[in-house]
Amino acid sequence: NLLINFLSPAVDPENEEGPSLPTSEKGEFRPFTRKLPEFKFWISALRAALVALAMTFFEVFDLPVFWPILLAYFILLLVLTMKDRIKHMIKHKYIPFSFGKQTYGEL
Repeated sequence: NLLINFLSPAVDPENEEGPSLPTSEKGEFRPFTRKLPEFKFWISALRAALVALAMTFFEVFDLPVFWPILLAYFILLLVLTMKDRIKHMIKHKYIPFSFGKQTYGEL
């Protein structure tokens, strides 16, 4: 979720009122602002990595895991996380898969 929030804009242009780009010279330029700032992203990622490293030193966290259940859990999380992202891409006519795109021959 850290990576998705880091790559997502803070304000969704389709939900924002008014034009998203300036229409006159008086319009204000707004650069891409992220939902999660870069500094907070790196701090959270570093904290998670350090906690995971520290947990490897204690026996209480050494749990046996049946790998098919772990794989099913990973696939479930991937599907639930990416479902909305892919719907959003398709809504804005960005096809996230390579089949069905127009090709122009050799360049």
